[in-house]
Amino acid sequence: MYAVFRTGGKQYRAAKGDVLRLEKIEATEGATIEFDEVLLVGEGSSIKVGNPLLSGSIVSAKVLLQGKSRKVPVVKFKRRQNYLRQGSHRQFYTEVEITAIGTSSAKKAAPKADKADVAAKPAVKKAAAKKPATKKPATKKVAAKKAAPKKASTKKAAAKKPAGHKPAGHKPAGKKAAKKKSS
Repeated sequence: MYAVFRTGGKQYRAAKGDVLRLEKIEATEGATIEFDEVLLVGEGSSIKVGNPLLSGSIVSAKVLLQGKSRKVPVVKFKRRQNYLRQGSHRQFYTEVEITAIGTSSAKKAAPKADKADVAAKPAVKKAAAKKPATKKPATKKVAAKKAAPKKASTKKAAAKKPAGHKPAGHKPAGKKAAKKKSS
C-alpha cells in the first residue's frame, strides 16, 4: 500500500517503512506526526484519488531526525560592475519514517484548542475597544515666512547658431600663421 501526500509545498509518494526527508516540521525527535493532506492511496490495482484531497485518509510517521542539508554556495555577480557577493545556505529538513497509511478514526485535539483561542481573542478586542478616547487640545503652529520669489533674469538669451556653419575662430593654427606672415 502506498500514498501520495502533501507537506511543505511538495508532494511525496510513500509506503509503510519508507524514510523520507521533508521540509522542516516543528516536532521533536521521536514524536509521531500525521499528514492529513492525502492526495492518493493505492494498493495493487485499486487506486483512490482525491478531488483534490481524500477525506478521512491519514499518513502517520515518526520523526527520526531534525537536521541541516549540505552547504550550497550562493554567488551574485555582475561583470564590469565591481559587484561580487558570495555566501552559502543550508536548508533545514526533517527525516521521518512512515509508520502507517490509512483512515483517521478520531479527530485531532489541536484544532479544538485553536477554536478556543480564536473565541478568546474577540473578547479581548471588545474590552480594548471600550476604553474612552482622550482628546488632546489642538496647538496652533506659527506659519513660517515664505522666501520672496526670485526675480526674472535680465540677461538676453544667446542666439542659436545654425548647425552647419563653423565659426571663423576655429581654423587650424598653421593657416593663421601663414596669413599673418603674408600681410
